Amino acid sequence: MREYSVPPVASIAESDNLTDTVFRRHAEEPDAVMFRRKEGDSWRDVTVRKFHDDVVGVAKGLIAAGVNGGDRVALMSRTRYEWTVLDYAIWTAAAVTVPIYETSSAEQVEWILSDSGTTAGFVETQAHEATVEEVRERVPGFGHLWRIDGGALEELSALGVGVTDEQLAERRASSRADDTATLIYTSGTTGRPKGCELTHRNLLFDIRNVIEGPLPALFSFEGRSTLLFLPLAHSFARIIQIGCVESSTVLGHTPNISDVVPDLEGFQPTFLLAVPRVFEKVFNGARQKAVAGGKGAIFDKAADAAIAYSKALDTGGPGLGLRVKHAVFDKLVYGKLRAAVGGRAQYAVSGGSALGARLGHFFRGIGLTIIEGYGLTETSAPTSVNPPEANKIGTVGRAFPGVSVKIGEDGELLFKGDHIMRGYWGNPDATKESIDDEGWLRTGDIGSLDDEGYISITGRKKEIIVTAGGKNVAPAVIEDRLRAHPLVSQCLVVGDNRPFIGCLVTIDPEALEFWKTQHDKPAEATVAELVDDAELRAAIDEAVADANKAVSRAEAIKKYTILTTDFTEATGHLTPSLKVKRNVVTKDFTAEIDAIYGG
Repeated sequence: MREYSVPPVASIAESDNLTDTVFRRHAEEPDAVMFRRKEGDSWRDVTVRKFHDDVVGVAKGLIAAGVNGGDRVALMSRTRYEWTVLDYAIWTAAAVTVPIYETSSAEQVEWILSDSGTTAGFVETQAHEATVEEVRERVPGFGHLWRIDGGALEELSALGVGVTDEQLAERRASSRADDTATLIYTSGTTGRPKGCELTHRNLLFDIRNVIEGPLPALFSFEGRSTLLFLPLAHSFARIIQIGCVESSTVLGHTPNISDVVPDLEGFQPTFLLAVPRVFEKVFNGARQKAVAGGKGAIFDKAADAAIAYSKALDTGGPGLGLRVKHAVFDKLVYGKLRAAVGGRAQYAVSGGSALGARLGHFFRGIGLTIIEGYGLTETSAPTSVNPPEANKIGTVGRAFPGVSVKIGEDGELLFKGDHIMRGYWGNPDATKESIDDEGWLRTGDIGSLDDEGYISITGRKKEIIVTAGGKNVAPAVIEDRLRAHPLVSQCLVVGDNRPFIGCLVTIDPEALEFWKTQHDKPAEATVAELVDDAELRAAIDEAVADANKAVSRAEAIKKYTILTTDFTEATGHLTPSLKVKRNVVTKDFTAEIDAIYGG
């Protein structure tokens, strides 16, 4: 059984909590820039003093409103400055933050509020408020509800004027390292979401060992900054928020995904974080723009040169000819791509699912190294990451300091460390199923560990498909490759107890619009009208053939069907972190799956 671990580089004291850094920085550097907020088309600096005062005002208001230490407080909002203020204010009041995705349905909201025993909450908009009010009567003990757009921060600051600094300090100090900081509910790809109980120690141990261990290149140089546009209800964005506060990295927020491109250009972050789908969109969008401008051939040559350049970095370095070619394309293509994300970013952090080696090499080749990592909500987000100076593309890096990893006898990845959740809230049976008596977390992912400790993920244990012929197939490998094609939005490999591997494919709406103009199709033509179009099927045939190169013949897709609708969060087929809910899709498209196998 292969195992890898290194000692921690940062330890957490019993009295530590997540708010300590805010108050320490306020005492030491009150005028330092901590955030930047967008006002109109420009970005305004927010100092440590301003953030501290906002946090203190809300925390005092929460105490005055009767929120006690350990009480659960819900937070339902898009990614914005107020989200971070409220998060730290809840912690300062020694309470527990319960994030809820702002896209959640009333049924999901009711489950999270009820299961967590939440007693108060924040929402962003009137629509969110209406959703919570719809379920309030079915949530025992739920009381105060404040609306961010309705002046929640100002209301609470006014309410808390009678709470003294000494009273606040006493309440804040009552929160210890091993107290619960947050309940983050899993996205629920299978069944009801479970609340991961993460302590102050979990989160501090995780981010401090990441910052001081493999990622000082991101968090330790002058002028560092990043722009958050992923939902802060997700553990990935949340740990980056905490990392920025801990490392004095300037943080910005973008609530609207449609504003990401102009906001990146204006904010000019030094590093990014995103899920692989975002990087796929960047690449495909850039290529489509080049094709539309009659420069598709140049872009393709530039992409090939970038990939070759990156691969050469791992094998002794590029030769003179490749360096010259790379320099030319840097002026023609690469520089424009870097400018599109602000022009200052040298690194990007990717997580949530596999990126794919081709995209990893392309972005490193253009001067934007994507650092791929791996983690779960149960591991306080990251549990392994590629060090920038020793980035092994195609892997999810090594376990960071203080973390142990091993491969179980059935190939399952197991992790242990102080970043592992306390357990699932109110669900000891599920906790026991996930964490063994020695503290090892069963991830449910199948993977491998090389001699240097680098981890590769091959699929989900519960998603392994066993064909009628007895072949075990991990669908993630071929799905990740197929989704990289511009026309493919989502896909789901099927074949459990079937004679061969099949696949459901959905079409990317934006890519389809461009494709129609390039192939003289009617602008108003829908996917349903084009599903049997010979040219569209030829394009998907090509995508499937390319994806099949990544697997053996027994694992290859033999037949597929193009669905007339996409998988989205709104349809219930995707989680907020864009993972496919396999059980929901297979249930909703049973007829289409049966048709693949002749009914």
